[in-house]
Amino acid sequence: MTTETARVEAFSDGVFAIAITLLILNIKIPLPAGGPLGTQLVRQWTSYVSFAISFVFIGIMWINHHRLFTHIRRCDNGLLLLNLLLLLGVTFVPFPTSVLAAHLGQADQRLAAMLYHGTYFFIAIFFNVLWRYATSPARHLLTHDVDTAAIANITRQYAFGPLTYLLCLALTWISVPASLALNNLLACFFALPPEWKRNRSG
Repeated sequence: MTTETARVEAFSDGVFAIAITLLILNIKIPLPAGGPLGTQLVRQWTSYVSFAISFVFIGIMWINHHRLFTHIRRCDNGLLLLNLLLLLGVTFVPFPTSVLAAHLGQADQRLAAMLYHGTYFFIAIFFNVLWRYATSPARHLLTHDVDTAAIANITRQYAFGPLTYLLCLALTWISVPASLALNNLLACFFALPPEWKRNRSG
């Protein structure tokens, strides 16, 4: 990497890698004193689901972070700070994931789901603020050969995030499984390349 943002990207990649690795700690090793191995493995099914979903989610966030920095050629103190705030949200993901896995199907599952959705709401806010800061014409942080159509596509796609995660939070009062399903659909939406909609329309 030879761009001015090389160190920012390298540091960010390391944080994403650590966060995605920590997810496996939510799955406990069955012990002989805990009963039959098969029973213990089946009992942890919520941990497997949470691990798989959050692994994919952090992977999607990493992909989106990479997409942003393909358009950013320079960084300043503001961008560095906003990127750190985004990474703060990413590193926090294993905690609500663990809480959700422990309480899914239990009396406190609604609160656990709210913590989970709230985490992604703030991450969506950080993504939007970072992107809008970077694309501000006054800051001149984008590449010289900026693709205005690509910039507009990313901006439109990201605008869905905060509002939809708020909807996930509200939906927990009606149905926790439905709120988690909507959260998963939103992850699939962000996994799509920003230009996908434009290509489909064309």
